[in-house]
Amino acid sequence: MNIKINFIITLFLSLALMACQTQQVVNTLPPGLPDQYRAGDSTESEANMASIPWRDFFQDSVLKELIDIAIDQNVDMQLAIKNIEASQLMLRRAKAAYLPNLQLKVAANSTNPSNNTMSGLSLGEFLGQNHVEDYTAALSLSWEADVWGKIKNQKASALASYLQTEEVRKAVQTQLVAQVAQGYYQLLMLHQLHDIARQNLNLNDSTLRIVQHQYEVGDISLLAVEQVAAQKLAAASLIPDFEQQIQIQENAIQILSGRLPQGIHTMGKLNTVVLPSYVDVGIPAELLSKRPDVKQAELAATAAQAYQQSAKAKMYPSIVISAEAGVNALKASNWFNIPASVFGAVAGSITQPVLQRRELKTQYEIARVEQEKSVIVFRQSVINAVGEVSDALISIQKLKQKQQIAQDRTNRLKNAIQHADLLFETGMATYLEVITAQSNVLQSELELTQIKKAELSAVVNLYRSLGGGWSAF
Repeated sequence: MNIKINFIITLFLSLALMACQTQQVVNTLPPGLPDQYRAGDSTESEANMASIPWRDFFQDSVLKELIDIAIDQNVDMQLAIKNIEASQLMLRRAKAAYLPNLQLKVAANSTNPSNNTMSGLSLGEFLGQNHVEDYTAALSLSWEADVWGKIKNQKASALASYLQTEEVRKAVQTQLVAQVAQGYYQLLMLHQLHDIARQNLNLNDSTLRIVQHQYEVGDISLLAVEQVAAQKLAAASLIPDFEQQIQIQENAIQILSGRLPQGIHTMGKLNTVVLPSYVDVGIPAELLSKRPDVKQAELAATAAQAYQQSAKAKMYPSIVISAEAGVNALKASNWFNIPASVFGAVAGSITQPVLQRRELKTQYEIARVEQEKSVIVFRQSVINAVGEVSDALISIQKLKQKQQIAQDRTNRLKNAIQHADLLFETGMATYLEVITAQSNVLQSELELTQIKKAELSAVVNLYRSLGGGWSAF
């Protein structure tokens, strides 16, 4: 008995000393980042645009309802949630690897050896029977000592994989929020373009009536009437085109939200959309914590690093401690004859892979390469994120300038068309000048509306690029 106790104490002391040599998984992955974005003044601030919950970022109640429905019913979001559930189960399994393996065994067998063997002759001579029975009930326990960190790194890898799925869900949501918002602004733009086309059609109709009147009194030829009428038809042809695009855009938004195609009742106008007026983008280093896809890539590198350490630990000896205790008897009547039928056993083993070492080493080398690849992917994701923020900032700046120019141009063209109408009525301008002025105003208003929509999309894209949109409150 003392030998067993000494063996166990020695084994545990050895395990404790070797456990101190276990390597820790240290993450030294973040690449060097600039102090600010290109085309932006970056400051470290709690008011970073990405910190604004999407319910506060967007003010339109219809848009917020569409985003809510999309988050709840979008197929990609549902798949992301299911991946989280599966990853949770994998993490539980990895945590359970620390627990000992405990088994209950109940067995009964009967052996009838040949009478022409030593066993058969012995049974007949000493027991007076030609068979032997054996009844056993026992608890078996085995536990592998995590000396080299194999189980610990498997758990670390599973934990990182679980956190990855959560970041993937956030990334899907940020993308989804941006897509719904941009699709909604596209819909508002189409409605506004439709209104502009109708207003232009009414203007052409008024011009046509004036031209027809002048033709009837003989001031102008039939050519003028036909050209103005053709201009009116050209304006009218825009209306069914915009109506078609409106319905297709409504279908696209509904499908994105996981619903069947149907109409969307918009309440606001494109010109009345209000987004946060300030653009505080923070510093590029904040992308590591705020942008889900960057965080997911970082966790992927962490998981790969942990898996690499686990693969390395498989090449080292495995130390297993096992114990078994129960009752055993040759007759069922003596099975629970305590303590005579009680038995116990304790064992410890060290197993070193020999012929499998080349295979295990190859697995480790593959894991090392995969870890290096994950680091490269992580660094590239950071570069891409910084680039997307910079692109969005540049787009916002230049679109604001372009919008101001387009607004001034539209105002001047509207003044020009008023003068053209007065001059035409007094005979100081031709109908061609009126048609040209109307066409210029139409194109300018359409362009101004598209610039406004592009500016809103750029702000939404900046919000997404900074990592905003995954938090509702």
